[in-house]
Amino acid sequence: MTPAQRAMERLEVWPDLSWGQAGCGAGRALRCGRSEIVHFHSGRGSVDLHLTLPAVERFGDDLRASTAVRLVAGSGWVTVHLDCDADVELLLSLVSVALKAHQAGPPTAPRPDGRAGCNFRRVTVLPRAEAATGAG
Repeated sequence: MTPAQRAMERLEVWPDLSWGQAGCGAGRALRCGRSEIVHFHSGRGSVDLHLTLPAVERFGDDLRASTAVRLVAGSGWVTVHLDCDADVELLLSLVSVALKAHQAGPPTAPRPDGRAGCNFRRVTVLPRAEAATGAG
């Protein structure tokens, strides 16, 4: 079982989350009400998580320090690379933060093109060994 599969298995029992098609059109999404929280993109070892821009700004230094997290400037979405059990635990913690952020604010407006504003196709995630050595 891959780390992404383990994360999906653990998150599917959270009572505030429900499954649906990802608004970006690639993979499955977990939603809280009308807000998409997590996108599991098929065939990738990474997940896009909608933390919200205020949460990304609040935790930005810690997120940038993590080798598992990739940020896109101006985006409330982060990409979490799932390579090991510690990454799954990080994702679960961040999903909890995202749920709190989304429950405290209004539903997220879609982009003008109607698609979810996740980082799919905006972030390239290299395996950690390649990223550390600059190979690839």
